[in-house]
Order: sequence, then structure tokens, then C-alpha cells
Amino acid sequence: MAHGITLEHHILRRQRAVPEATGELTRLFHQLSLASKIIASKVGKAGLANVLGLTGDVNVQGEEVQKLDIFANNTIVSCVEASGTVCVMGSEEVEEPIAISPHHPKGKYVLQFDPLDGSGNIDINASIGTIFSIHQRKTEGTGPGNLGDCLQPGRDLVAAGYIIYGSSNMLVYSTGDGVHGFTLDPAIGEFFLSHENIVIPERGDTYSINEGNYHRWSEPTQRWVDWIKRPGADDKKAYRLRYIGAMVADFHRTLLTGGIFVYPGDSKNTNGKLRLLYEASPLSFVVEAAGGRASSGEERILDIEPTALHQRTPLFIGSKGDVDDAVAKIFG
Repeated sequence: MAHGITLEHHILRRQRAVPEATGELTRLFHQLSLASKIIASKVGKAGLANVLGLTGDVNVQGEEVQKLDIFANNTIVSCVEASGTVCVMGSEEVEEPIAISPHHPKGKYVLQFDPLDGSGNIDINASIGTIFSIHQRKTEGTGPGNLGDCLQPGRDLVAAGYIIYGSSNMLVYSTGDGVHGFTLDPAIGEFFLSHENIVIPERGDTYSINEGNYHRWSEPTQRWVDWIKRPGADDKKAYRLRYIGAMVADFHRTLLTGGIFVYPGDSKNTNGKLRLLYEASPLSFVVEAAGGRASSGEERILDIEPTALHQRTPLFIGSKGDVDDAVAKIFG
């Protein structure tokens, strides 16, 4: 741990360096941290706490809802709205924007999140995570926010990050000027700085993609996958496939060790499967702050103007050199 620096200490120290800071963002991070600790505790004893399995419902994405999805969603909403820092929230699990209770004050921020990314891994005890993004509200005043506050491009993000629940629990965040990772010490109940100023390598040696969809990809995408996993001229090495099935886990490995994560459009999902506001945009903000790149193939992810709360996008994200190669070979 970096001299025992906690997440709260780290954020407060950065807050003091900004004369106009009000402390509102610090309070929001504190509540997100609290929510993540509660979720981590429940995930860590999921087999004992009667939260494994399906609820029997289907979410707005057409996916079966896990019990832990709902628990995580409700925990984040409850913790954050009580802080008085947000005017509206958006969740992958909820069809419409989440209004803040009239009993709580409305703040200047907009929080959007995927409460538990990788739900299919819950019952097999594999890594899962929470992804979040924070914008400033567009509506004026101190009243409730609305859909327009949620539909903002990633380039206007104030902060974004994720929490991964795995062999250890980590919170990684960026405010645009560096990426920092904190590991939860369960004995103390605090996140301590463990990965300061994360920089993604220019290139890696792994690629992450669901090759079960190979038959639905375009021919250029198939050719790129065939190319990346075999050695070639100019000492090109063969990349290794690593795919966990939870984007936050695959992204975390890619951020630390380099390489590329890809979820392209295909004949079944022409616009891709990942959600722009809850997955692609926040993680693209993080990877760019770490020196990497993120593209839909046609444009920078952070420049996409969202038109719907649950909009989807293809995604190529990771080391700059590897993303540049993929985009050039697939899209010309």
C-alpha cells in the first residue's frame, strides 16, 4: 500500500488542490465506496446469503435478472441518493432515469452505473464488477434532473471508474488526469492506494473477444482475429486469447497488462451489445486517461452523442497500438 493512503484521503487531497471545489464530488465518491463495500460483502458470501440465482424477471436489456443484480442496484441508489450530490441517476437495470426521492436534496452531479457487470459469472464464483460514470448536470437550478442530464457524451465526464470483486476487491477511478487503483483491506474496511498512476502498455500480448460469435462477424473482423492470433512478419507475435465473460474483469487485466478487448457488431447485434452509457463510455474515459484508446470502429467512443438511455455500441478498447491495428484492419 502507498504509505497507507486511503481512497478518501486521496480524493480529499486532490480536492484541496482545486480552490473552487465544494466537496460534493468527494461526498459522492464516499457513498460509492460505501456501496461497493456493502456489495463486496454480499458477493463474498453469496452462496450463504440466499442471493444466488435468478429473480425470474427480465431487465430492459432482455437479460434474465440475477438476485445480486437487484441487490447491487438498490444498494447504490440508496447510498448515493442520501448524499444529496446527484439530481438523477441511470442504471443498466432500470428502463427510465432514476428520480431522487423528494425527501433528499438534489445535487449537481449525474451518476450512471452498471450495478453488477458479468452477472453470468455470479453463480460460478468468477470475477464481476460495478462500473460507474459521473457527469455534471445540464439542467439549471437545484431541482430534479431528467433524461437530458443523462444523455451526455463521454468527453464531458467528470469522473468514471469501476469496482472489481475478485480474489481481492479493487476500486479504480479517474478524473481525467491519471488513473488510480485502490485495494480493499477487509480487516479494516478501507480502500488503500495500491496502483498509483496506472499507465497501459503501448501494446500487449492478449486479446479478449467472444469467439463463439465468430460465424456472425463480418469477414474483416474474422480476418483480424485470424491475424492477431498467429505470428507474422516483422517479428509479430501470436496474441493469446483471454476471455472471462465479464467486461470489467477483462478490461481490468487489459488495463494493467496491455492488449485489447473487443465486442464488435455482428449479424445479430449490428450495433454491438455493450451499453454506451454504463460500460463503453466510462471505461473509455479510464483507458484514455491511462494512455490507451477506445473506438467504435467508426469514431472515438467519448465523442459519441447518446440519443437513448440504453444505447449500444461496438467497442474496441485497450492499448493504443493494438486498437489502432484492429480499427485499421477491420474498417480500413
